Amino acid sequence: MSSAKGVGKSPRVKDVAARAGVSVATVSNVLNTPGRVASATRDRVEAAMAELGFVRNESARHLRAGRSRTVAFVASDAANPFFAQIASGVEDVVEQEDLSLFICNSRQNPGRQAAYLSRLEQQRVLGVLITPVAGDSLIDALPARGTPVVVLDDSSSGNLHCSVSVDDRLGGKLAAEHLAELGHIRVAFVGPPGFRQVSERREGFETALSTLGEVTPSITHVVTDGLSVAHGRSVAKYLADLPKSERPTAAFCANDLLAIGLIRGCVDVNLSVPGDLAVVGYDDIEFAETARVPLTSIAGPSRELGRAAARLLLDESANPEHQHQRVKFTPHLVIRSSSC
Repeated sequence: MSSAKGVGKSPRVKDVAARAGVSVATVSNVLNTPGRVASATRDRVEAAMAELGFVRNESARHLRAGRSRTVAFVASDAANPFFAQIASGVEDVVEQEDLSLFICNSRQNPGRQAAYLSRLEQQRVLGVLITPVAGDSLIDALPARGTPVVVLDDSSSGNLHCSVSVDDRLGGKLAAEHLAELGHIRVAFVGPPGFRQVSERREGFETALSTLGEVTPSITHVVTDGLSVAHGRSVAKYLADLPKSERPTAAFCANDLLAIGLIRGCVDVNLSVPGDLAVVGYDDIEFAETARVPLTSIAGPSRELGRAAARLLLDESANPEHQHQRVKFTPHLVIRSSSC
């Protein structure tokens, strides 16, 4: 019969010290304060680590410190490239600080969001960045219990947290001005209820249309069940079935995924874009420019959104004098073929 060895023991600090011929304290200094160790001694210790295959036990280090070196980002929809762009910005900052980034996907589900927040607190993460899908008492409770929270893409967090967002009302206004300049007097707003960002984009859009020009455009509200490409695609058939005299000639979608889906759906029902229907999206995700018809969109600095949020979180975690800030970025219009 043949036998196989089990998993061996990982080399420990004292093993490295013995191999390098130094004290355990010297090895600890090489790991934590290498500048305090002479370069020749440090080289000898690092060589011993490499020879033994020594890997630092971060879990034990976190236990001693009472806090991990991990930042968590709870995204409301990780499938949306907009949130991937935010995460890239967060990563830019945390990597510079030799921290790890853990991404959670709440899938726009309040229950999943609450479960993640609870687990992250148990794991003693350094802090939480979140694009909230609903009010959650844990979002407010975590900072008081030692876990900083920064709210992204939502300016409604009051004074309990730092927040980083885009001026969504202004974004809606920019879309309205663009479509009004193109002469559209029958327009649609496409999006789901229940999202603060969607409501503000719609409010900015409607308010601007009511004050532009001599004729106030009529607005068709097309309610969707979500913000995905599939939801947008289903809107095309609804619009195509309207009498031509009542059908909107332009649509402002609450995000780019809806807009891209709407453009694809228009192909299915023989509506041309922008000939029969001009389309404007929101977020200017990476795929907007490469859509079947390149998408006009309201752009916000998504990557910088993530960077700014991460900087605020790290400052709050390290600075006893930290003051909460509400950072709001200004969006701008990117015109492509889908609207004109």
